Amino acid sequence: MKFPNKLKYKIHSRVENKALRTLGLQSNLIDFSSNDYLGFAKSETIFDGAHQFLVDENLKINGATGSRLLSGDHWLYDVVEKEIAEFHQSEAALIFNSGYDANLGFFSSVPQRGDVIIYDEFIHASIRDGIQLSNAKAYKFKHNDVDDLKPLLKRHSELVSESDNEIYVVTESVFSMDGDMPDLVTMSQIIKYHNAFFVVDEAHAIGVFGEKGCGEVQRLGIENLVFARIITFGKGLGCHGAAILGSQELKQYLVNFARSFVYTTGLAPHALATIKMAYNELVILNKSEESQQQKLQENISFFKSEIRRLQLQKVFIESNSAIHCCLVPGIIKPKKIANQLHHKGYDVRAILSPTVSVGEERLRFCLHAYNSKKEITEVLENLRVFMNN
Repeated sequence: MKFPNKLKYKIHSRVENKALRTLGLQSNLIDFSSNDYLGFAKSETIFDGAHQFLVDENLKINGATGSRLLSGDHWLYDVVEKEIAEFHQSEAALIFNSGYDANLGFFSSVPQRGDVIIYDEFIHASIRDGIQLSNAKAYKFKHNDVDDLKPLLKRHSELVSESDNEIYVVTESVFSMDGDMPDLVTMSQIIKYHNAFFVVDEAHAIGVFGEKGCGEVQRLGIENLVFARIITFGKGLGCHGAAILGSQELKQYLVNFARSFVYTTGLAPHALATIKMAYNELVILNKSEESQQQKLQENISFFKSEIRRLQLQKVFIESNSAIHCCLVPGIIKPKKIANQLHHKGYDVRAILSPTVSVGEERLRFCLHAYNSKKEITEVLENLRVFMNN
């Protein structure tokens, strides 16, 4: 069958640069690559609880049957959204099918023509795609650099001060490719001073930071200074879907104008029951003597102490999150080390351009509550050996 030449060339370029992406099956290696920070994706308690809830409520259906504005808005949506809003101390929550859909829907519909979006240069691809679909003008500031944000925000706030145009400032509470975190408190104060709207993607903070894993915005007590929070369930909560937290007005607006919400089939009841049980597990486990979140935080601290002991600080990006990245520039070397670690039994992934900038290629270590101290020590000791070879 004929295939477009331009597309052939793009694939060929990836092959030539040894950067072609391929799909692979899950491995039985020791997990240092998944986003399942608390082990909820493997939790039989959550699985069994979701199943039993559906049986008890006689929700024996496999799909939503349509978009939520047509036939897909079953009563369980309302229950779960109210529970999520209460847990996250938000006026309202609106569930989307994925974090990508949530970011695409928000940024393509909320900022209007004449508005300004100011975003961190390392913002997630889904936010960038949403911004590209927007009619607003967009400007980036240096990664986690408040001093670079200030003049940019000041200049644009002066330009829109005598109009109906708005400014939206966007960042993440934990960056997925670096694992580092911005100064959200200082940012929120500056943004409030300039009467702009603050938007925070909390994808990699839910389950990891804050009381019961509520996220970094709540941990810092700045919920009322954030216009919208995007939370996802496919990472710390181990299931699927996402939600946008904000006011009832924002929810009403998104229901009417977010195209990735309006024009897609809703989540099946089973997905919603799993989200509900994952939140229940967050609450229940945090009442125990040592929760999964506490175990994860202990492993993060231990990983950092082992980096120092093995004198690997210079190659690791500073991080207090579950994501730790070892910079290994180039295409060949990070892939080679990742393969060597795989042969030793450790699933560590190489992150290559174009996912990250050329020269910023790396090995990304994702930590979990279920990683043992022995596994952490051994994977880093092996890394040091392979880095020096």
